Amino acid sequence: MAKTEITAEPGIPQIVITREFEAPRDLVFRAYIDPELIVRWLGPRRLTTRFEYHEPRDGGRWRYVSTSPAGDEHGFHGVFHGTPSVDGGIVQTFEYEGMPGHVALETVTFEETGGRTLVRSVSCFPSVEYRDDMIASGAEYGIREGDERLTELLAELQGR
Repeated sequence: MAKTEITAEPGIPQIVITREFEAPRDLVFRAYIDPELIVRWLGPRRLTTRFEYHEPRDGGRWRYVSTSPAGDEHGFHGVFHGTPSVDGGIVQTFEYEGMPGHVALETVTFEETGGRTLVRSVSCFPSVEYRDDMIASGAEYGIREGDERLTELLAELQGR
């Protein structure tokens, strides 16, 4: 079974996340860019996610809100830099609204080998402290559970 690897080197304000999925690159990219699919896998299972807007083009904005069973809401937003593509990947800003003013720049790439796709996400933060705050906020749990949910969704989309 594939495992999500999360690396946060001491003193470097970035997080690198890698995970291999048993699916072709085009399908994995679609799951990352189609809001109807994103809400089915992003974050922990206990949360429900909805998009307020999603404009996957250069300069386009995005915003989603995750809601807990108790009704607590957590908003996230950003801007696309360049038009997302399977070959060029996705470059966007990311800001958790619970920590306003701390914007990360994220780059996601998709590399296919033998019908499997390696997804590599690099998030660059304005400081090591902010990176550490994001990790402490529970982001790691949400990333790992989201990748498990994405694995299940990709299997479903492939009829497995």
